[in-house]
Amino acid sequence: MTTTASTPDPAPRLRVAPSPTGDPHVGTAYMALFNLAFARKHGGAFVLRVEDTDRARFRADSEAQLFDTLDWLGLTWDEGPDVGGPYAPYRQSERLDTYAPYVEKLIEDGHAYYCWCSADRLKELRAEQEKSKTSVTGYDRLCHGKTREERAKLPGFSETPVVRMLVPDDVPLEFDDLIRGTLKAPRPDDQVIRKADGFPTYHLAVVVDDHEMGITHVVRGEEWISSTPKHLLLYRWLGLPEPKFAHMPLLRNANKSKISKRKNPEARLTWFREEGYLPEALVNFLALLGYPPIIEAGEGGERVEREVFSFAEFSEGFEWTKVNPVGPIFDLTKLDWLNGVYIRDLETHELAARLLPHLVAEGVLPQNPSLGEFGRLKAVTALIQPRLTHLTKAGPQVAPFYVPDDAVPVDDDARAQLKDDAPAVLDAAIEALEGLPTDEGDIFGEGRGWTHAHIEAALRAALVEGMGFKPKVAFGPLRTAISGKRVSPPLFESMEILGRHSTLVRLRTLRASL
Repeated sequence: MTTTASTPDPAPRLRVAPSPTGDPHVGTAYMALFNLAFARKHGGAFVLRVEDTDRARFRADSEAQLFDTLDWLGLTWDEGPDVGGPYAPYRQSERLDTYAPYVEKLIEDGHAYYCWCSADRLKELRAEQEKSKTSVTGYDRLCHGKTREERAKLPGFSETPVVRMLVPDDVPLEFDDLIRGTLKAPRPDDQVIRKADGFPTYHLAVVVDDHEMGITHVVRGEEWISSTPKHLLLYRWLGLPEPKFAHMPLLRNANKSKISKRKNPEARLTWFREEGYLPEALVNFLALLGYPPIIEAGEGGERVEREVFSFAEFSEGFEWTKVNPVGPIFDLTKLDWLNGVYIRDLETHELAARLLPHLVAEGVLPQNPSLGEFGRLKAVTALIQPRLTHLTKAGPQVAPFYVPDDAVPVDDDARAQLKDDAPAVLDAAIEALEGLPTDEGDIFGEGRGWTHAHIEAALRAALVEGMGFKPKVAFGPLRTAISGKRVSPPLFESMEILGRHSTLVRLRTLRASL
């Protein structure tokens, strides 16, 4: 008895296809992440296609922002406008000749027709349907079956026609979804598939491009569920193989409304970079929005959920059936927590390197800091890393380490907390620290007298034990002198980083102002 080996499924090809109509939406990264995870798990390809047929809303800089932010997130593509590929071009505006034969075939086969109705006529039609509250809505097929000359004799004629699908009454409305199972969508209207300007609409272009680029899985937001029957009609009319569909849940606010760039700054993908989020934290967060935590065995064999995981771990166990179809709430509190976890997990020198662009932008450090300046930054980074939640929150904590020692800006609330005993505290502190040895050539004081442990011991002996001050009273004026702030990185470690000379200059400067 012989058996016939089954033909394995071809490597999957998935895509994300955003429109360059403004700042990239965080939903684009969300979709790209899930497409990429499946493609990487199965050794497939991930394609970036730019759908720029909406020329009225097209923005030239949007495409560059899209490339930059997706690359920042590490959601890299195998084929696209910038890297090329076997199915180039990957911009729809450069593929206009591709769509024309498909439109002509649909017209010839009776599946599409020209429509010369003007925008005003269509507007009036919609108004009448709304006023009469008729159950029949959408286009009324006034142009179907008419020649140009016949239609021109009727009101509301436009010289340049569009092309519409002729949707049959018995259009199949059910289809299979990888996430949701069998779905049923409303009956579609006679959809425009080519606009008057000659550009295809999304509905035609997406079918043609997905076919010509060999896309095997169409993964998109749930708002496209209602469009799937018309897309399936086009596949069948054109005799094209149908891809598999998966409709992701939409990202939502706490009130269940859709995340909108107009109302929500966090809907802009660039906002997360500006606000100091790490890309790996954002990727982890987006994965958790639509996917459960990774389940592991605990020490006692119990099932333990792990919410912190890498893209590689996410991709390795990815299954469409695990995606939660319910629209997730976009909870920035969870992202803030994740960002702090990832920040604390970085090596200190790497975190310092990631802080540098933000500190340069804020004017804390020059564009090209010296080795000494960067060395100091690494030392300061080690102090602030345990409590840092955003890269952008480092500036106020780092800035005092790079100001002139005799001109430390003092915040009003820090100056207000100075009491009458502040001069005596500063005098005693200066005397105690003058007794510690200098550390010329070693600003960090490692292995010598000017260490944070020696500094703390000397000041506690002089101020707390010697003068009877409580630590808060004793060290508050010192913190103000060193940083100009009420809240700062650890005081004694800050003094160690600054060095003996700078520390004493700062203490003397504040003392002289009292």
